[in-house]
Amino acid sequence: MINSATQSGDDAILQAQAETDALISTVNEQITLHTFDTNDRQLIKRMVESFADSRGMTRLRIAETLGDIGEGATPVLLEALANHPNPVVRRACAKTLTLIADPKAIPTLVHAFLNDEDTVVQGSSVGALARTGEPAVPELLKILESPEHPESIKGHAAWALAFIGAEAKEHLYKALSSDSDEVRAAVVGAIAKVAQDDPQTGAFDILINALGDAAESVRSEAAAALGNLAYKPAVPHLLPLLEHPEAESRKSAALALMKIRDTTAIEPLETALSKEQEAGVQSVIKLAIAQIQKPSEADDW
Repeated sequence: MINSATQSGDDAILQAQAETDALISTVNEQITLHTFDTNDRQLIKRMVESFADSRGMTRLRIAETLGDIGEGATPVLLEALANHPNPVVRRACAKTLTLIADPKAIPTLVHAFLNDEDTVVQGSSVGALARTGEPAVPELLKILESPEHPESIKGHAAWALAFIGAEAKEHLYKALSSDSDEVRAAVVGAIAKVAQDDPQTGAFDILINALGDAAESVRSEAAAALGNLAYKPAVPHLLPLLEHPEAESRKSAALALMKIRDTTAIEPLETALSKEQEAGVQSVIKLAIAQIQKPSEADDW
């Protein structure tokens, strides 16, 4: 009896998988022949329900097919993302919305990002927001400004802003005047991406100005960005931070100078080391000096 029940269950699974494969094939053929009706909600809903299939590659094929359908699939995907009891289906819906990048999905994606109990759904939803680009920026900034959200949520929102980068630059430049330290720090991180992608945008000047921000987190973010970008014109602006009253700012400046590796910074670093009282900052300054003095691979030639 047990073997019979097991066999019956296996047969049901195989039959369901065969039906899913046939459905995908039919829809893809219609798309190829330009006969697919984007108003056929029932057919699209069958595709979305098929995300419950246990085969990962099959779920990917469904997502790609729905991606080809495009914005016509958005309403059904949003309904499932918001209400489907199966987290596997909700995950797949969020990932598919990443492919479609429909601005109409933003409110539902934000709700899923902030409220879904499944962390994969949350991560996929913020990924879809990032892929949607500039239209999602105001909502991401609201998340950063709100005191209600935990650091993990704000970290993901900041990542999405950085991913959007240059496309969001006008929003980012306005947000630099925000009263929120967290918003300004996140914006600085995103502007670093703008500077990397397009050095002519004036983004480097904004990063340098941020070194004088009232908030330590913003100063450190700006210093880190300039160091990661190895922007040598920032060196004269980083040097005064070596004397800043806050240890984290002194440490951030030393780390940035280490990454930029401009030999003109060695003497100011040595001077700062002779005055430094914090052991943690001392070790960072020593490391910076050693790294700048270390011959590069190019010098070996």
